Amino acid sequence: MMLFSKRVSALSNLPSRAVNNGIRAFIIGTCKGQCPVDHPNEPKTKVYSTCAKLSEKTIIETPPSEMLIDSFGRFHSYLRISLTERCNLRCQYCMPADGVELTPSPQLLSPDEIIRLADLFVTAGVEKIRLTGGEPTIRKDIEDICLRLSNLKGLKTLAMTTNGITLARKLPRLKECGLSSINISLDTLVPAKFEFMTRRKGHEKVMEAINTAIDLGYDPVKVNCVVMRGFNDDEVGNFVELTRDKPINIRFIEFMPFDGNVWNVKKLVPYFEMRDKVVR
Repeated sequence: MMLFSKRVSALSNLPSRAVNNGIRAFIIGTCKGQCPVDHPNEPKTKVYSTCAKLSEKTIIETPPSEMLIDSFGRFHSYLRISLTERCNLRCQYCMPADGVELTPSPQLLSPDEIIRLADLFVTAGVEKIRLTGGEPTIRKDIEDICLRLSNLKGLKTLAMTTNGITLARKLPRLKECGLSSINISLDTLVPAKFEFMTRRKGHEKVMEAINTAIDLGYDPVKVNCVVMRGFNDDEVGNFVELTRDKPINIRFIEFMPFDGNVWNVKKLVPYFEMRDKVVR
């Protein structure tokens, strides 16, 4: 597994129309040619529109490095760094119950290598770095990595995607170290369903992490929710309600296939079905 990677995805944030009364919900879907064309505000090209862009301002102020421009002429200013394969949960849509075979430690990037490579990308024009995993917060050197990354000249946003299990106690220090944006994964508001899906306890810890992030001034706190038929598709409305009076953005994500997660098309709730649930 390559722990330092520039990931360019065909996914995009598809904003729902339910934005009145303070509601903030977004839908992420694969939609390769599946987006209905009878919605004038949601053309197929919108699926890819936020993956990358080359603005006139960028061209004028900071000429982009050729290594960040793809074959379609798009400038990619967003870098994802996977810090570890390890995770303290075993989510059924993510990995087998026994976990995954881990890369030998000598093959992993050291903190110095991570910072060096990140610096090269930032110098080339990357403005946002997201730390992922596995679960990034279980790295013992996560605070040092955040501090050093946040000090890179030219970096505007340092973000992290986390399951939230250990986040509440670590987040105050991580914010001091420059972590400016947070995404917390939570697929259900029901503790028993959380334990079933993750094969671990910890629902209350994730809720505590969300509240801690709000208390620390993160706005918005982004919550990632993978929607699966027969499991949590009936909770879409409840998740949306969380956004009414709190600085929370809910990001509904399609259940996507990859190695080890026993994907089943019958569990897939397509983005347009999620959208309709939100709009009602």
